[in-house]
Amino acid sequence: MTDAPLFSIITITFNAEQELPATLASVDAQSCTDYEHLIIDGASTDGTLALANAPGNLRRHTFSEPDDGLYFAMNKGLGLARGTYVLFLNAGDAFSSPDTLARYAAAAGDDVDIIYADTRLVDSARRVVGPRHLSAPRRLTYRSFAGGMLVCHQAFAMRREKAPLYDVRYRFSADYDWCLRCLRSTSPDRCRNLGTVAIDYLTAGLTDKNHKASLRERYDIMCRNFGTLPTVLRHVGFAFRGLRRKIFG
Repeated sequence: MTDAPLFSIITITFNAEQELPATLASVDAQSCTDYEHLIIDGASTDGTLALANAPGNLRRHTFSEPDDGLYFAMNKGLGLARGTYVLFLNAGDAFSSPDTLARYAAAAGDDVDIIYADTRLVDSARRVVGPRHLSAPRRLTYRSFAGGMLVCHQAFAMRREKAPLYDVRYRFSADYDWCLRCLRSTSPDRCRNLGTVAIDYLTAGLTDKNHKASLRERYDIMCRNFGTLPTVLRHVGFAFRGLRRKIFG
């Protein structure tokens, strides 16, 4: 077996032949090649596996079998990963430029556990919709996420040896819980902000399609981590923030 790579890029797929090409192309285009790309597939029946197994990238490895859902598959990916850092880039999501992974690599080091960046939204035609309404803070702490998921999961590279498994009790927001537990395992001084947009996030993903259920799960996670009363008060603020966005754009 070759030396372990710096990054394990993990892509979860299930019948994703329409979304996967953009993801594969963005990984293949990276100037930094110190990575492995793991495709964790849930036994797709369309053309997903033909795309994933196409020759050309020897760093790509595909694993396909039935699973119990997204976060079960993510846990499988964590178990197979060999990289120093893990980064989840699911079908339809993509690196924003060919030098994105090189930027992550430049920020990596023995004193860095988390490398994070900003995200922009794209539609199915890969047109930029705009930035996320939440942006990555200059200094990232556990309490940063009390106000919501300030860092998109796909832009959050975590040191593998400290990465916990996903809590599969949550069907739509286990990524939010996972990021909180990652942040609890380290300190702000061991987190690096790239200060740039790193990921194109495809709208209308699993969480977008199940928005209300996702919000209910996030509310529960917030209450467990930050207390019920503070969470209720923050949600009042969230409601005003959402209303202001609708009025002023």
